[in-house]
Amino acid sequence: MEALAMQSRAVEVAGAGRRTGALVADRRARAGSLRVGGSAGAPALRARGAKPVAPLCCVKTSRGQQSLHNSVDEALLLKRKAEQVLFELNGRCIYLVGMMGSGKSTVGKILAEVLGYSYFDSDSLVEQAVGMPSVAQIFKVHSEAFFRDSESSVLRDLSSMQRLVVATGGGAVIRPVNWSYMKKGMSVMLDVPLDALAKRIAQVGTASRPLLDQPSADPYTAAFAKLSLLAEQRGDAYANADVRVSLQEIAAKQGHDDVSQLTPTDIAIEALEKIQNFVIEHSMSSGPFDDL
Repeated sequence: MEALAMQSRAVEVAGAGRRTGALVADRRARAGSLRVGGSAGAPALRARGAKPVAPLCCVKTSRGQQSLHNSVDEALLLKRKAEQVLFELNGRCIYLVGMMGSGKSTVGKILAEVLGYSYFDSDSLVEQAVGMPSVAQIFKVHSEAFFRDSESSVLRDLSSMQRLVVATGGGAVIRPVNWSYMKKGMSVMLDVPLDALAKRIAQVGTASRPLLDQPSADPYTAAFAKLSLLAEQRGDAYANADVRVSLQEIAAKQGHDDVSQLTPTDIAIEALEKIQNFVIEHSMSSGPFDDL
């Protein structure tokens, strides 16, 4: 019976991988030559959060003209940085890694928009491939191991593509095989202080985050304790990222006491700066970026 159960589970995961390939293939029409294996007539992809991000326009707010001026400066700097990095990337994908709640989805959409890349959320692709509405439900109905298998299948399929920004799940870094896929592109870690993460998560709730969804009279304290444990367990894995974007460092450079004062555009600009520096350093020491 145990052997039969293992065989059944393997078939489920393999089926999920095939469905992922078919789902992602539909993006080909919007992403040029991008393609992941799948047969003609595959189901159309409608990845959650994959809609193009609205152009970075500048609207005058109650803060007055200074706020408008700062927004214009941010947008221009972001565009200029993207133009500098785009050629060096040579179509390679960008994989955003980091703890849950670190802003990978928000920053990923901005980077995809300004670079002219397509955006994907790996958790959303797993949900679609498995046919369930949330990661939490996948954990509940199947298991975390089943989810991780499906996640690896998704990352494997995405790694065969170009010109993507991929926001990965917080635990994607724990499997070495996932790094073999992400190393085909650029991996960028968003490093957010744990207290800031705990505040964000306590505000929005933990229902969608199965590893944190535990009853507690003090959501902040519970989130902080669990995040601290996960950070300790995953610290070495996160260190594998090609570049690290520290929100504390950005805040210090801008004279802020709290990382919550940063905008997603601030973080995206820093990410592009770090990517550019990495590419330049690698080209000088190891030859063309194509050799990565």
